[in-house]
Amino acid sequence: MKKLINQPEDVVSESLQGMAAAHEDLIKVNLDPIFVYRSDAPVQGKVAVISGGGSGHEPTHVGYVGRGMLDAACPGDVFVSPTSEQIIEAIRRVHAGAGVLNIVKCYWDDMDVFAEAAEQAHSEGILCANILIDDDVAVSESVYSHGRRGTGATVLAEKICGAAAEEDFDLTRLADLCRRVNLNGRSMGMAFTACTIPIKGTPTFEIEEDQMELGIGIHGEPGRERMKIKSADEITEMLAVEIIEDPFYKRTIQEWDATKAEWVNVELENQPFQRGDQVLAFVNGMGGTPVPELYIAYRKLEQVCTEKGLTIVRRLIGTYITALEMQGVSITLLRMDDELLKLWDAPVNTPRLRWGI
Repeated sequence: MKKLINQPEDVVSESLQGMAAAHEDLIKVNLDPIFVYRSDAPVQGKVAVISGGGSGHEPTHVGYVGRGMLDAACPGDVFVSPTSEQIIEAIRRVHAGAGVLNIVKCYWDDMDVFAEAAEQAHSEGILCANILIDDDVAVSESVYSHGRRGTGATVLAEKICGAAAEEDFDLTRLADLCRRVNLNGRSMGMAFTACTIPIKGTPTFEIEEDQMELGIGIHGEPGRERMKIKSADEITEMLAVEIIEDPFYKRTIQEWDATKAEWVNVELENQPFQRGDQVLAFVNGMGGTPVPELYIAYRKLEQVCTEKGLTIVRRLIGTYITALEMQGVSITLLRMDDELLKLWDAPVNTPRLRWGI
């Protein structure tokens, strides 16, 4: 293991201390329990937007704390969910009376800790809604998740909902918006290599030099198929076609309903992409992928979208949700409308996403 670290157990805290020092105008770090929050929090009159999950996916989520995105982010250890204590303390720190939206990736542990925090928040008189992101088309069931996993659409939901919160959407409207982003977004990824968790010191899985894993999860969990390495164009087309041709998908999930102060079953239906749809195209590096390779993938993605009758109206290309140093790529497509376009274009000022300021 070759990593630019001191002690494996100090990676998360030392990284966040460095981030806070570098971006003291944007964020602050609470070290016990650990979470990152906006330097101007709480922002009176707006719903606070919070997310979190295991570290190792940076810049998700801690890099997206700031104006126009998250009010707070709760990082666990590498590939380990945060604790409910971290989340409730973050809620207390950033809540300003209008309620809290928790954006939760669909993984068992993340769901459990955010559930406990939402219930605790309610007991303290804080309105809190938990909305799940389950955009990964690679698998319909996983030992890590309840149904599809939450991946790239998480970043898009954080940006769009963060912008809406700045525009004074109330909690009910904001929760509906987050659910809408999830229902209109789909993702799939692949990997050439595994990654190494610092505390473990060995790769998360073994893969031959001439192989790749199609449909990999962001923790290195298995995908759909292991196969011989393909060209960039072939890989991109496989991912894009799986996303675009993903069929009608119906499922029941549980959400914490702030207005009812209870868990409710919500019926969700993803509608397939249709010719004529406008989309945001998100080409994401998994941590160890050079930027030129991502643009090679985008080049082919645009061709496939055009052939399928989709028009790319916004783009995000780079390293935004990772699995440490894994070499690979993920693609996310989000069906857009006028409101989503306006919110996507709205100003954002965070350590790792910034425009319009």
